[in-house]
Amino acid sequence: MKLQTRRTLTAYTFLIVPLLFFISIRIFPTLYAFSLSFMTQDHTSGTIDNYKQLLQDPVFWKSVLNTGLYVIVTVPLQMALGLIIALGIQRVRHFRWFYRMIYFLPYITSIVAVSWVWRLMYDQNTGVFNQILTWLHIPPQGFLGDPNESLLSVSAVMIWQAMGFSMLIFMAGLEAVPKHFYEAAQIDGASKWKMFWKITFPLLNPTIVFLAVTGVIQSLQSFTQIQNLTGGSAANAGGPLNSTLSIVVYMYKNAFTDFNMEYASAITVVLFIIILLVTLIQLRILNKSYEY
Repeated sequence: MKLQTRRTLTAYTFLIVPLLFFISIRIFPTLYAFSLSFMTQDHTSGTIDNYKQLLQDPVFWKSVLNTGLYVIVTVPLQMALGLIIALGIQRVRHFRWFYRMIYFLPYITSIVAVSWVWRLMYDQNTGVFNQILTWLHIPPQGFLGDPNESLLSVSAVMIWQAMGFSMLIFMAGLEAVPKHFYEAAQIDGASKWKMFWKITFPLLNPTIVFLAVTGVIQSLQSFTQIQNLTGGSAANAGGPLNSTLSIVVYMYKNAFTDFNMEYASAITVVLFIIILLVTLIQLRILNKSYEY
C-alpha cells in the first residue's frame, strides 16, 4: 500500500467518528422532526394539518412577532455597545486585559444563573431596580410583570450578556486594521470621526457580518433567558399575556407541556426556514469587500 493511500485511509478513519456523531446527533433528528411534522398525533397518516393550524394560530404569530422584536432590539444594540466598548478599551494603555475580562465575564457566566439574578433585581416589591426608582421619586415599574415592559426587560438581559462577546470580536477586528492607514489619514488632516467612518468601519465589515449573522441566529433561537425570567414558580413562560413568548419557547411548550410533538415539529421546521432565509439575506446585503 502506497504512503499516500495509507495517509488517506488514516484521515478517513479519524473523520468517520465525528461524521457518524454529527449524523446521529444533527442530521437524523432534523430529518425525523421534518417527517414528524407531517404526522397526526396518533401517527396514522401523513398530513399538512399541522402547518394549516400554524397559519391559523394567533399565539404562534404572536411568538413570531416577539421573536422579530428580539432580533430588532437586541442585535443592533449589543453590536453597537460592543463596538463602543472595544474602541474605548483600545485607547487604554494599562490593564487592557482586565477590562476585557470584566466585560466578557457575563458572556461566559451561566445563562440560568444570570437570568435568575436579573429576575430578582426586576422583582416588583423587593427588586433593586424599583428601590432605586423609589429613591429617585419615580413610581415603581412592573418590568417582567407588565406586558408593555416585559419584552424590553428580557431584551436588556440578552444585550447585557452578549455585548461582551461583540466587544471581544470587535477588538480582534480593530487589531487587524493596518495602522499605516491611520498614519496616512493623519498626515492628510483627517479628523478622528472621518478616520473611523472611512477606514475603521468599512474594514470591520467582515466582523460586522459575522456578529450580525450569529447574533440574529441566536436571537431567533431565544429560549433560556425567557424561560428563566418569566417561567418557574408557577409562572407561565412567555408571559405575561404571551408578551415575551418566542418561537422556541412556544415550540417547547407544545412539545413538553402539551406533549404535541407533531405540532412542535412543524414549528421547528418553520423556524429552520426562517433562520435559513434571514441568514442568506444578511449575507447577501451585508457582505461587501473594501480595498484601499
